[in-house]
Amino acid sequence: MVALAMVILGSVVAWQFSKGKSIKRKYIIWGITIMVAIAPFLSFSIGLTYAFIVRNGWAGLIMWVLFPIIFILGFIVLLVGVFKEKGTEAM
Repeated sequence: MVALAMVILGSVVAWQFSKGKSIKRKYIIWGITIMVAIAPFLSFSIGLTYAFIVRNGWAGLIMWVLFPIIFILGFIVLLVGVFKEKGTEAM
């Protein structure tokens, strides 16, 4: 429950920080948020929930697979923001 609360809190904070910013800045903010706040807590929550459903503690190791996947997605979003041409319009 705490892990999901951290994911929601991180998403809300990132949304607040990215309001009124350029597209480039939004990509950077969301990339960092995905890597730091969403990836570890979401993979932990999904892993433990899945292990509880199938009644097998070893199934919780799925978080070891999910974390790098989500982290790399966040890293890609961050790199898109870093290397994107500077835009002046805000979304």
